[in-house]
Amino acid sequence: MTVPDPGRAMRLDVVSIFPDYLAPLDLSLIGKAREDGLLDVRVHDLRDFTHDRHRTVDDTPYGGGAGMVMKPQPWSEALDHVLALDNPSGARPHLIVPGPGGQPFTQALARELAQEPWLAFACGRYEGIDERVYEHAREELGLEVSVVSLGDYVLNGGEVAVLAMVEAVGRLVPGVIGNAESLVEESHEDGLLEYPIYTKPRTWNGRDVPEVLLSGNHAAIAAWRLEQRLARTAARRPDLLHASHASLAGTAVEIAAATPGDVPELHVLMRACWVQEAVANDTLDIPALRESLDDVRASLDTTQTWVARSAGRLVGAVRTSRHDDDWFIGRLCVAPDLQGRGLGRRLLEHAEATAPDGIRTFSLNTGAKSADNLRMYKKAGYRLVDAPAPIPGAVTLVKRRHR
Repeated sequence: MTVPDPGRAMRLDVVSIFPDYLAPLDLSLIGKAREDGLLDVRVHDLRDFTHDRHRTVDDTPYGGGAGMVMKPQPWSEALDHVLALDNPSGARPHLIVPGPGGQPFTQALARELAQEPWLAFACGRYEGIDERVYEHAREELGLEVSVVSLGDYVLNGGEVAVLAMVEAVGRLVPGVIGNAESLVEESHEDGLLEYPIYTKPRTWNGRDVPEVLLSGNHAAIAAWRLEQRLARTAARRPDLLHASHASLAGTAVEIAAATPGDVPELHVLMRACWVQEAVANDTLDIPALRESLDDVRASLDTTQTWVARSAGRLVGAVRTSRHDDDWFIGRLCVAPDLQGRGLGRRLLEHAEATAPDGIRTFSLNTGAKSADNLRMYKKAGYRLVDAPAPIPGAVTLVKRRHR
């Protein structure tokens, strides 16, 4: 995968026999992103690459059977045209073919595709596209080809699926959504559905907004929202609820200030977590791994350390400290068997919520090769800065505080 150039628009080519079907891509946020030069969307009519007066794109299937199959020749010429159009560098797109026999289209896949500089979509019709087109695209044209299914059902063609995929992918491109933080707390972003949301008035039709949302206690609000997400996911999509989620759903996770009695468990937890980081970053030169039991105990006097417990077990921790108008967040860790289930994000939110008045930025460090950490922090609104990190092989991320 090629990392996109932040100064260039993401290119999206769509080939269809019904180009007008893609007209909604001129509307709403996707349309505005096209106007602003963030997305370069081009729609091509497959029939322009036929050579008979009927502009035929399909024929009967070999071996018999109902329906028609899309012919390889128009598709070959259409793909050649897409590759040649405004492409002096000879770059290659990732070809996406919507189809009920493909891999499921998920939020995780949308995030992956949003990192691509160029996507091309082939909208099949009838019984599908001649299989040799896929082989030609991979072997002769050198394209990465993915067949992707919008769901376990059959549509008349790929256009509806492409509209959905372009919207899901396009909104993740930096700048398309005005408030990038709104992308973080959404359904499926960390395997859970979104929590209930409310707005004014406080009381409507005899129904009140939950009191916790009016409390101003950001840590309590974060805890309530996680509980609601777990409960909603269990009720509506239990298939998404990992065993680790289930264990957290049945037992409240409490975050509290660390005490000297927490130090032995905390020391073991940090060792377990940063061994993973050592493997990911190919180095044992990590400060957290060098901390002794006495170092961890002493840190309680120089930082504010928070620990998370579930059913009596210490399952996560985070440290905070003030540096002028910056709130530094460090030693964020979650027990390995519970990682990827939202607890790290909850600890991060708690750390941010405890920042005193006068704080303008949040900052943190992580390994340059810690892909999961970087993904979580970027989803939470943190951005890499061009500043030396105090630890070799680490990077610094900063987020502006919004009041």
